Amino acid sequence: MSNQLMKPFRYKRISLTESIVNSQKPLNTKAKPKNWKSTLKRIWAYLSVHKKYLLLVIMMVILSSFFTLLGPFLIGMAIDNYLVTSNINGLFKLLLFLFFIYIFYSLAVWLQNFWMIGVAQKTVYSMRMQLFNRLQKLPISYLDKRQHGEIMSRLTNDMENVSTTLNSSVIQIFSSVLTFIGIILVMFWLSPMLTIITLAVVPVMVLGMKWITRRTGLFFKEQQRHLGDVNGYIEETITGQKIVKTFSKEQHVIEHFKEMNERLKGASFWAQTYSGFIPKLMNVLNNLSFALIAGIGGVLAFRGLITVGVIVIFVEYSRQFTRPLNDLANQFNTLLSAVAGAERVFEVIDEEEEQDMKGAIELDNIRGDVSFKNVSFSYEEKQKTISHVSFNVTAGETIALVGPTGAGKTTIINLLSRFYEPEVGTITIDEYDIRNVKRNSLRQHTGFVLQDSYLFQGTIRENIRYGRLEASDGEVEEAARLANAHSFIRNLPKGYDTILDQDGSGISQGQKQLLSIARVMLASPSILILDEATSSIDTITEIKIQEALQRLMKGRTSFVIAHRLNTIKQADQIFVLKDGQLSEKGTHNELLREKGYYYEMCTQLVNDEADHM
Repeated sequence: MSNQLMKPFRYKRISLTESIVNSQKPLNTKAKPKNWKSTLKRIWAYLSVHKKYLLLVIMMVILSSFFTLLGPFLIGMAIDNYLVTSNINGLFKLLLFLFFIYIFYSLAVWLQNFWMIGVAQKTVYSMRMQLFNRLQKLPISYLDKRQHGEIMSRLTNDMENVSTTLNSSVIQIFSSVLTFIGIILVMFWLSPMLTIITLAVVPVMVLGMKWITRRTGLFFKEQQRHLGDVNGYIEETITGQKIVKTFSKEQHVIEHFKEMNERLKGASFWAQTYSGFIPKLMNVLNNLSFALIAGIGGVLAFRGLITVGVIVIFVEYSRQFTRPLNDLANQFNTLLSAVAGAERVFEVIDEEEEQDMKGAIELDNIRGDVSFKNVSFSYEEKQKTISHVSFNVTAGETIALVGPTGAGKTTIINLLSRFYEPEVGTITIDEYDIRNVKRNSLRQHTGFVLQDSYLFQGTIRENIRYGRLEASDGEVEEAARLANAHSFIRNLPKGYDTILDQDGSGISQGQKQLLSIARVMLASPSILILDEATSSIDTITEIKIQEALQRLMKGRTSFVIAHRLNTIKQADQIFVLKDGQLSEKGTHNELLREKGYYYEMCTQLVNDEADHM
C-alpha cells in the first residue's frame, strides 16, 4: 500500500506558508545539549558487539604510540652516544633501526585504521537499520507532524557525522591520550625539573579548552538542527515545485530559504570559529613551551646537569606533547558534532512505535461488517474533529462519505485503519473491537485507492505485486486485466517490465490510478477505502477506472469519499458529515426527500457539473 495514506485535516507538518511565518520567530540560542554521557554509552553498546576487532585496534594504537615515543628518544641518544663521540658505525646502525621502526609504525597505523573503519561501518549500519526500522513502525501521526526532509537528515547527515567520527576520531583520541601519558612519563624520567617547566603551560591549555568547548557544543547542536530544517525545506519545495510555480511564489521561497540558510550559516560560523581558536591557542602555547625548554635547557646543559641529546628529546616531546592536546581538542569538537547527531538519531529510535494490545488477535477471514459506536476524536485538544459518531455497515455495502472539507470524512477512514485511535467510543469489524486486533492483520484486509496514487521506483510488475509479494506473474497480469490496465501496459516499450521513475513519472495520472487499482485487486481485501479515486481524470479514463472500481467493490464493504454525484448516487448508504457529526444518512432518494443539507449539496453539485459540460 501507499506510504502516503490519508493524512488528517489538521496535521502538524510545517507547510510553506507556516514556515515563512515561523521564520520570523527569534532563534532559540539557549538550547542546550542533552545527556552526552548517556548518548556515548549507547554508542558504545553498538561498538562493544565488535570487541575482538576493537581489541586489535587498541593493540595497534598502543604499538603505534610506542613507536611515536621511541623515535625522538633514539634520536637524542644518537646525538649523545654517536654524534658527540663521532661513532659513525653506531650511528648508521641506529638510523637503520629507526627506519624499521617507522616502517612498523606505518603498518600499525594502517592496520588500526583498517580495522576501526570496519567496526565503524558495521556500527553505523546497525544504527541506520534500527533507525529505518523504527521509522516503518512509527504511527502516521508522527510523520504527519514533521518535515520529511528533516527526518531524512537524521538518516543521512547525522549518521554521516557519527560515521566520520567513529572512522577516525575515536582512534585519534585514544592515541593522543596514550601518547600524552607516555611523553609525560619519559620526560619525568629524563629530567623532572625540565618536565615541570614544560607542564607549566598545561593549566592555560585546560582553561582555554574548557572556555572554548563550552561554547562549541551549543553551536554544533544548533548547526545540526538548522541543517535538518534546511534539508526539510529543500525536500518540501522540490516536492511541491509545481505548486510553487503555479502561484508564482519562487521569490518567496528563495527569500525564506535565504533566511534559513542565514541561520545555518550563523550557527556554523560560530561553531567553526570557536573550534578554530583551539589550534591557534595550541600553537601559541607550543611556541612558549619550546622557548622555555630551549632557554632553561641550555642553561642546565651549560652547567652539566643534562646533555644536548636530552634537550633535543625534550624539544621533540614538547611538540608531541602539545600535539596530542591539540588533537584531543580538535577531535572533541568533532565528537560534539557526532554526539549531537547521534542524539537526534536516538530521539527517533526512542519514539514509541505502534503497539498492539496484549493478546491482540489475527483476523483470518472477515465478512466486512463495520460499526462505529459513539466515536469521538480530535487532532488538537481544543477542537473535536468528529463527535459522537455512530453507524452500522453490513458486509458488502458501499458507503459514500460526503460533506464539506474538514467535516471528518478522512478522519473516519484514519480511525477505521487504526492510523489514529478514537478518544471515545468503539469501532468494530465483524463484532471484533479493532483495538483488540493486530494492526497488520487489520490492514491486510483493507485496500486503499487514493486520490494521489503513489508508485515506487521499479517495474510496473513490481508495483502491482506490491499488493501481494508472493503473487505469480500470471496473477499480476490478471489483476491488471481486471483493473483495465493490461492494454496500456502492453503498449509500453517493455510491457510489465517497464521501469517507472520515482512516483511513477512517465505515465499519466489515470494510468497511475489503474495500476493502484490493480495493486489492490491483487491484494483482494475485504474492506475497500476509495478517496477521490476518480478526481482529476479525463472522461475516457474515468470510465475505465469506474468499471475497474465496480469489479473491485463487488462483494466488498466499501467506503467512498467522493464529490461527484454519479459516484455518490450508486452507494447503498450515504453518510453526510457536517461539523464533525453524522447529520444525515440514507439512500440518495431518501436524503433528497428530506431536503436537508444533502439536498442543498446535491443541488450545488448538479449546477457545478452543468457548468462544466
